[in-house]
Amino acid sequence: MSLHREMNLQFNPCIKHKLIRNSARHFAETELAPIAAEIDQQRIFPRDAIDKMKALNYFGLQVPEEYGGAALDSISTAIVVEELSRVCAAVGLCVTVHNGVAVYPFLQFANATQKETYLPQLAAGDVIGAFSLTEANAGSDAGSVEMTAVKSGSDYILNGTKIFVTNGGVCDVALIFALTSLPENKLQSSVFIVESKFPGFLRGELEDLCGMRANPVSSLFFEDCRVPEANLLGKPGDGMKIGLATLDNGRIGVAAQALGIAQGAMEAAVKYARERQQFKKPIASQQTIQNYIADMATEIMAARLLLYRACELKDAGAPFGCEASMAKLYCSSVASRVTGLAVQIHGGYGYSKEYDVERYFRDAKVTEIYEGTSEIQRMVIARAILSQSMM
Repeated sequence: MSLHREMNLQFNPCIKHKLIRNSARHFAETELAPIAAEIDQQRIFPRDAIDKMKALNYFGLQVPEEYGGAALDSISTAIVVEELSRVCAAVGLCVTVHNGVAVYPFLQFANATQKETYLPQLAAGDVIGAFSLTEANAGSDAGSVEMTAVKSGSDYILNGTKIFVTNGGVCDVALIFALTSLPENKLQSSVFIVESKFPGFLRGELEDLCGMRANPVSSLFFEDCRVPEANLLGKPGDGMKIGLATLDNGRIGVAAQALGIAQGAMEAAVKYARERQQFKKPIASQQTIQNYIADMATEIMAARLLLYRACELKDAGAPFGCEASMAKLYCSSVASRVTGLAVQIHGGYGYSKEYDVERYFRDAKVTEIYEGTSEIQRMVIARAILSQSMM
């Protein structure tokens, strides 16, 4: 059953969320679990599994039904990402980046023509999206973008390089941040909808990363890439506004991904603790192991509630940037702590690629880095709190 049909069933929110979780978990366990280790080790983008997700509306989770999407609420969207990431974080990453930072800006900032042109393809999964802000000298400092877009007739000519682009190796459409010259002779960033078929759009080799290895992360190069003026998202100079709003939303998705990694690692650790015998009894009977499991479960529950709070604020139309940063900061730190404990519970086996917790451990770390490092999240949170205190 697709998510589109599920949403047409008039269940109360708790039943609806349970149904969506069960559906996503079934897909993850039947389609992703058998291949998760292999695609991680060999850096394979699982196109067959991706194609199967199209029918489930996983590429149009919050796209309105008029464009072919599932029109889900934010908690439902987070649940899907969590359940995919619980089994295979790299696939969860593909889905959350596509929905959270590639599709979302179209929903918020695109004009009617742009929505009609791109949203149906993005929602169907026929077009995979990417969000491309990071450069060699512009990571945490999003205002230091150096890529340029020079007006030429009815087009813009883009030149520059983007790095660490999630979905970069397979994206069909990328949102590209580049400096444009405004009438007052100021250079400010703008956002362009760039199709991979445009001449001058080039891909670098796939990154050989520590974790998330089944996601095709790459650099993107633009050499006199001609982009129609009609593909400008928003107005010239709107780059920072679009970027900050998009990152707020993207942080909810990364929090959900981190939560899924933590959940998967804890479940693997609990299973192992029940089965592993030492001193003629399961290690689950040892108080130290029980303390580890209690801490893991408590932190995961707290992380989930913090994430769902940010989702509720977003859907209510209230400011949610601070809460999204809190969720991203806490969920990512929980993922790192829980996966570390899961490896510890497994002992030497946890350091072997024969066990999933080794992969969870590697996948967890990057959730503290992308979509704004933990240090950046603390800056966002502190500024919001101090701003409120001064009012």
